[in-house]
Amino acid sequence: MPMRTASATRASTGAAVLVVAAPVLALVALAVRVGMGRPVLFRQVRPGLDGRPFVLVKFRTMRAGTGTDGERLTRLGRFLRSCSLDELPELWNVVRGEMSLVGPRPLLTRYLDRYTPEQSRRHRMRPGITGWAQVNGRNAISWDERLALDVWYVDHWSLALDARILARTVWIVLARRGITAAGSDSMPEFPGSTVPS
Repeated sequence: MPMRTASATRASTGAAVLVVAAPVLALVALAVRVGMGRPVLFRQVRPGLDGRPFVLVKFRTMRAGTGTDGERLTRLGRFLRSCSLDELPELWNVVRGEMSLVGPRPLLTRYLDRYTPEQSRRHRMRPGITGWAQVNGRNAISWDERLALDVWYVDHWSLALDARILARTVWIVLARRGITAAGSDSMPEFPGSTVPS
């Protein structure tokens, strides 16, 4: 598929899903505004295709201030994360061509120099709202397993695989499986790989 056609298809698909999800987006935005105040959205620079930076948009799930992520995570925020509702604004990133519905999740920019050369290949595709690692353990698997799954996806990408991932994502979200790592309220820091480069 030509790159321009693929980009247009990705944007139009993202726009269609965004329209369908609009009522849910409005309800979640209202809940965040009432429960946590402003800002409703959380914005952070993340690495995208080929590591190029873009601004990721999510619903805010934590209180402002000091403390660990677990301490600042609100009850509403924990619920939104468990249902992946905090990720819905990323549909705007899909419409803008910065993300895809399916792909390796966009992680933190400070992790870029911690990857092995093999793990860095995860950036050869646009990041996704969901991905192969998300339907094969999500946050409950180790970092090395998660990054290996991302690279496997890059090497085996197909439309059929994306359809399979999207279908499994619905089940994973409804079952609320793999939401957090063991003993953590959020994903722990990636310290660097234990897998040889």
